[in-house]
Amino acid sequence: MSKRNVTVRMKADYEYEAVNPQGNVVKIDMYDAPAKQAQSPMDLLLSSLGGCASVDAVLMMKKKRRTISDFYVDVEGIRNDGVPAFYKTIQLNFVLVSPDATEAEFIKVVALSVEKYCSVASSLNSKISFSAKVKRPA
Repeated sequence: MSKRNVTVRMKADYEYEAVNPQGNVVKIDMYDAPAKQAQSPMDLLLSSLGGCASVDAVLMMKKKRRTISDFYVDVEGIRNDGVPAFYKTIQLNFVLVSPDATEAEFIKVVALSVEKYCSVASSLNSKISFSAKVKRPA
């Protein structure tokens, strides 16, 4: 079993940074446009899901020796109207531009990626626990 962690630190009321042990930083904000300069946590969830599923899909197509001229996935989440405003549904629309791939094989690869190999998709069903403590300033 492998363990991962990040630390999310407040920078301002609506601004945060997530840092992993290697020092990679992701900026997060909760502003509305036009003040928005980073993705919100819910945007990041969609980005994580799309990125995770994309890596496996691309690698499987390359393993099949298919040419990839372009590849992208549009990810759309429909949120609950109440609180919490969770995603009720998430739709991933994968597009592969390739002179030698077939749609049938690409659909099969995408299904494998999303339903079997994507850790983020599987994690959406995870049990979440938490702890909380207050520290006094030094």
